[in-house]
Amino acid sequence: MRKNGFIALTFHTLVILFVLAPLVIVVLVAFTPEQTLTLPTRALSLRWFRAILDYPDFISAFANSLKLAFLSATLSLAIALPAALAIGRERFPGRAFLTGLFLSPLVIPSLVLGIAFLRFFAMIGATGSFAWLVAAHMIVITPFVMRLVLASVSGFDRSVEHAAQSLGAGRWTTFRRITLPIILPGITGGWLLAFINSFDELTMSIFVTSPQTVTLPVRMYMYATESLDPMMASVSALVIFITAAAMLLLDRVYGLNRVLVGSH
Repeated sequence: MRKNGFIALTFHTLVILFVLAPLVIVVLVAFTPEQTLTLPTRALSLRWFRAILDYPDFISAFANSLKLAFLSATLSLAIALPAALAIGRERFPGRAFLTGLFLSPLVIPSLVLGIAFLRFFAMIGATGSFAWLVAAHMIVITPFVMRLVLASVSGFDRSVEHAAQSLGAGRWTTFRRITLPIILPGITGGWLLAFINSFDELTMSIFVTSPQTVTLPVRMYMYATESLDPMMASVSALVIFITAAAMLLLDRVYGLNRVLVGSH
């Protein structure tokens, strides 16, 4: 038993190191004062973070990504929440088909989706439209909201709702006072995962963005094809810090185990 436990601990440690090592390297490169990283590093500097302010294309791309991620995640939640309530609580013909339809973007490669969206937008004359870019992201990230909200709804004890209704509460009052607070961790976690995936989406976005709607990942890709200075690492480090802060906030408010795994 001790040997098996030691092997499992060693394996988990190696996995963690394998995942964290690239992130640590990116952060070290972002803080280096020179063009190249030397280990052990002799000094730390904010030079490459200040350089971002002198590159307005990154600032506008960051604003585009924030707006795009917020709108697409919110619209995805507006679609996934009633769908998850219907699928998780009712039995009706086509229920399995509807579930598969909402989750199908997970099994389609982003490259295929990007080419399909590009062709479709070109046919309807919507190429370069920010609204259609939001629609494309919404389709891609809706499964992330759907899975977490559906998990929360499926594990919901409806006897609590029946008790509230037997005491005179209407359907809207029952949903607002009973159902919504119970499934709120799944809703919050689903929205946050959708936001992060929309913010980080690159492969599909390359095909459907225009010069006016370039997102941060696309801008980073374009910059990397022209230059390899550490400013790319500083932008990546900022994205890592923002994502980590969002996950830490979610953990403090609800707990990641409760949101992502479903444990209580």
